Amino acid sequence: MNSTSQNGSYAASQEDTWRLFRIMAEFVEGFETLSRIGPCITVFGSARTKPNHKYYTMAVEVARLAVRNGYGVITGGGPGIMEAANRGACLEHCTSIGLNIQLPFEQKANRYIKKLINFRHFFCRKVMFLKYTSAVIILPGGFGTMDELLETLTLVQTQQVASLPLILMGSS
Repeated sequence: MNSTSQNGSYAASQEDTWRLFRIMAEFVEGFETLSRIGPCITVFGSARTKPNHKYYTMAVEVARLAVRNGYGVITGGGPGIMEAANRGACLEHCTSIGLNIQLPFEQKANRYIKKLINFRHFFCRKVMFLKYTSAVIILPGGFGTMDELLETLTLVQTQQVASLPLILMGSS
């Protein structure tokens, strides 16, 4: 092996080590923050739903009802359905959490979040969505929503998370 290959391998190894620390830091921040919040529901749905859409209104109302029944609200922290659910929690003056993913486009935290946690890694964020939730509500969305739904179903089926209510809304 020449010295260029050896140095390249060493650099990749160092990068992997630092990546491991960043991943650990995301888990530590998530566990420390969310373990103190009390019972919550998680709401998944489209980032592109506008405030005048019936599903936006539905998400606001679902969040308000959850809060009135003793639950906080966890979302992905972005616009659309996520914003609507965080907004519903805020209207009831309750816990409104956003688990934001840092993307090169789009995902900007909404203004209704009272506690924001930023993630670089999707898998860390997914753990936090389900570790501290009592139920998951899924409204219509795109690939991200489908990914979150299927991941949740897989984890419940394989008993990696406790069985929990999974409520699909907004589709006839």
